[in-house]
Amino acid sequence: MPVYNFKTMAPVPSASDLVDIVLTRTQRKTPTVVHPGYKITRIRNFYMRKIKFTQQTISERLTAMLSDFPRLSDIHPFYSDLCNTLYDRDHYKLALGQINTARQLVDAVARDMIRMVKYGDSLYRCKCLKRAALGRMCTILKRQKASLSYLEEVRKHMSRLPALDPNTRTLLLCGLPNVGKSSFMNKITRANVDVQPYAFTTKSLFVGHTDYRYLRWQVIDTPGILDHPLEQRNTIEMQAITALAHLTCSVLYFMDVSEQCGFSIEQQCNLFRSISPLFANKQLVVVVNKIDAQPYEALEKEKRDMIERLVKEGGSNTTMLQMSNVSEVGVSSVKNHACDKLLASRVDSRVSTNKAESVMNRLQVFYPTARDGVKREAFIPESVLRERERASAEGGERKKTRKSRIGYAPTKDDVDDDDEEEEEGGDETPAESDDEMMVGNGGGGVGDGGRRKKTARELMWENGGPGVWAPDYREQYDLLDPEWRFDAIPQILDGKNIADYFDPDIEEKLRLLEEEEDRLQAEYEAADMERTDGDDDRLNEMESAQVAEIRERVKIARAFKDRSGGRNRPALPREIRGRVKDCHDDDAKLKADAIERRLKKVGVDASAMLERGRKREREGPREKRRQSRDARGADAEMEDVAAAGEEDDDDEDGGNSMKVDGDGRSRSKGAIKRHRKEREESARREQSMTRSHSRPREPSQMGLKDESMAKVARMVEKKGQRKWFGGSGEGDHTKSVHLVKWCNTGKKRNGTHYSR
Repeated sequence: MPVYNFKTMAPVPSASDLVDIVLTRTQRKTPTVVHPGYKITRIRNFYMRKIKFTQQTISERLTAMLSDFPRLSDIHPFYSDLCNTLYDRDHYKLALGQINTARQLVDAVARDMIRMVKYGDSLYRCKCLKRAALGRMCTILKRQKASLSYLEEVRKHMSRLPALDPNTRTLLLCGLPNVGKSSFMNKITRANVDVQPYAFTTKSLFVGHTDYRYLRWQVIDTPGILDHPLEQRNTIEMQAITALAHLTCSVLYFMDVSEQCGFSIEQQCNLFRSISPLFANKQLVVVVNKIDAQPYEALEKEKRDMIERLVKEGGSNTTMLQMSNVSEVGVSSVKNHACDKLLASRVDSRVSTNKAESVMNRLQVFYPTARDGVKREAFIPESVLRERERASAEGGERKKTRKSRIGYAPTKDDVDDDDEEEEEGGDETPAESDDEMMVGNGGGGVGDGGRRKKTARELMWENGGPGVWAPDYREQYDLLDPEWRFDAIPQILDGKNIADYFDPDIEEKLRLLEEEEDRLQAEYEAADMERTDGDDDRLNEMESAQVAEIRERVKIARAFKDRSGGRNRPALPREIRGRVKDCHDDDAKLKADAIERRLKKVGVDASAMLERGRKREREGPREKRRQSRDARGADAEMEDVAAAGEEDDDDEDGGNSMKVDGDGRSRSKGAIKRHRKEREESARREQSMTRSHSRPREPSQMGLKDESMAKVARMVEKKGQRKWFGGSGEGDHTKSVHLVKWCNTGKKRNGTHYSR
């Protein structure tokens, strides 16, 4: 697991993008409406909040940048020197220092401007101070354009650095360009490094991983190094020098004895001597590569002596191995030898520390000593001894275990290995059984004559894998004749169903079912005869069919009426409502004859309904009746006055005369008096309720005289609400879109729209 993960660093925005982010966030997160009529304290707080929020947003952004980028003095020396090689330590620190200074300047500007806004005496003065504060902050950010651009490029490159752990077990590959380092890494790891027949194909560090002795090993491929002074080495070569200087690892120095890389063996030895100080306290393996093109034994004696002298100069930690990436000769031995040397070195370094001694002092080793001179042999059960004696008596060899010929547990048909060797052709298994497949074709083991039994797993993979092939369990059927095991089981035999003979009591069960069915049928017919004996008018077949159809239609109508949404429409369809009836159209839907036919079809008697409709048509339109009622109500007062004048005449007649009202009904003199009295009491009661405060009233009736005035007031109120019903009123709180001044002011000439 890598110690440092540079891929989690957040992107660094440019100066203009950072200004947009800060101002947009301030606009969205703070109030935007202020009026001169507000109290001066509220206006001051409004603008101070904007200045403080802008300062906090800038401070948070810049602090996150500084915390994401690593401090070169706090990380591993390898990464520190690598950053110095790739990005220039001075330039890196200068850029971070400028970002830190900008953050401090923004804090100082906000602090000073907030102090001045506290003493602002008007909205205009506070607004000008706020504009000045935000403008100075944005100017500070714009001045960091170069630093922000540089840090973004550094972040992009650092996110692409290999995630290596400087403290884990590591194999480091180094040497001149094009000597076979990347090819070796592709052989022993799962990495896929580009390999080309020219120098400096690898321009940066590549990391791969391999397993050895149940441990994970880190393999680092470095760019090629040329033999010249350290000051003249470029950035690509300095990456390899940095890895050699700071990583505790096992170094594999590759040499091309065929000289196909373009460098002679002498030049390769000179490079080894020039970087040999970096090999101090490291396990070194000199890998003689490309022996397929130039065998090491066929090499000139002078060149062999040069290489062997080089190995001796490396010291006791240096060994030499031969290898070829093309033929893969020696690849595994080089990897294993380098890993073993590094493991031994790490163990020795830990044991030599004081910490190991403190651990050893807490350990105590006991060695058992004999308590007497009695010799105690190993205990062997008696059953095992008897089995050994029996085996030696039979033939001097132990009996082999039985193996299943199908790949599962042994069955009664399975034979021992000895019997298989003795018997040839005595097997009665048919040709289509799995035993024929389980006999290996020339792949038998030693001593079995090439007749090794295949396991069920081998047969499974040979015949399609899991889910495709399954063992044939018919091999284990116990039948009278073994040849019957693989016969197909028929479904129909001699014209009869085989499944009918599985149950021995099938005939008895079938007889009981038939008797029960006959009994139920007889009971149903008897009940039907009792129900229809007294009915002289028994329906014929046609009538029964019509009754069934009517009942079915009624059932459908009820289901349609009870369904969800079935009542959510008028009883009369819209296509029929308001349609003029055509007397010449016999199929008109609103015609009485058509209605009667349709209702009769579903079994409903419509005569009463049609008679009621004809009666209402004869009475006259509904509107005329309503007008006549209104006219009778208007003349009621006139009738009461006339009735008062006629009382004297009635008294002269003896009180037996009767008056006829507007409806043609006669009313007595006492009924007229009662009607007039009730009307007068109703008027007095309404006036009393209007003046009283004991009865709770509606707010719309407050101050109104009677119910008629309340009705007029409600109508006027309803007409007034039609103008704004469904829209926004004075109580609705809405925020309209305002164009911010800093977004729309400024010069707009040809070629630019930058308004800040």
